[in-house]
Amino acid sequence: MNSADPSTDGKAEDEQPHNDPNFMTSLARGLAVLQAFSDQRRSLTMAQISHRTGIPRASVRRCLHTLMELGYAEVDGNHYALKPKVLTLGYSYLSSTPLTVSAHPYLNQVSRTLSESCSLAVLQDDEVLYVGRSAASRIMSVSLTTGSRLPAYCTSLGRVLLAHLPPEQLDAYFERVPLKAMTDRTVVSQARLREILAGVREQGYAMVEEELEVGLRSIAVPVRGASGNVLAALNVGAHAARVSNRKMLDQFLPVLQKGAQELSILLP
Repeated sequence: MNSADPSTDGKAEDEQPHNDPNFMTSLARGLAVLQAFSDQRRSLTMAQISHRTGIPRASVRRCLHTLMELGYAEVDGNHYALKPKVLTLGYSYLSSTPLTVSAHPYLNQVSRTLSESCSLAVLQDDEVLYVGRSAASRIMSVSLTTGSRLPAYCTSLGRVLLAHLPPEQLDAYFERVPLKAMTDRTVVSQARLREILAGVREQGYAMVEEELEVGLRSIAVPVRGASGNVLAALNVGAHAARVSNRKMLDQFLPVLQKGAQELSILLP
């Protein structure tokens, strides 16, 4: 379901609120099994799902059996995969959220103006969640669509969203999230990231140079609600060899800022 490999392998069992009598463990396990699949892991064995989720194989087997009976999964030999029916699980949210539905004309306008892909995202569960995208071309090794997730600390969208968290929430984020190097340019020092985020808050944008993927450069700006709080982020990504950081600042940034201002009317 995600476009990036989860960084929470083996944690599903450890993070259950065991003392909550209203918590339904079977439902949580079923959702964890669904989330084990990604663009890089579209087909998984039962053992791989158990390893990625931390759920015992016997429970994984029951979850997969139930998902297959309901039409959400299929099996080929000993490899399991999701079926298109899983898209219906997110359709209600996507079709009823004004930001998701109404943002597309604005994203398309930015994309047409700059001839590059434009995305809108929010911060959810410590990751960047794409809630809208207008793709001009594919610039990453994984395909990004609405619903895709990426790490927050090494993406321009994520840094904009992290930069505007209250201090206590940012502290909690750094306590929870391991900072892993995605490329040899990824900043994995918490102290350095805090300096970068302070700069993002001050300058009003974030630019990331090949920290998520080699050859990818991106720039993002905040999208504010009526109260002035940052509720989402808007970005454009491009091949670093084709678009310089100076071009991003001089040509891309003003277009993004205009788009973010127009998008803000959609937010509460």
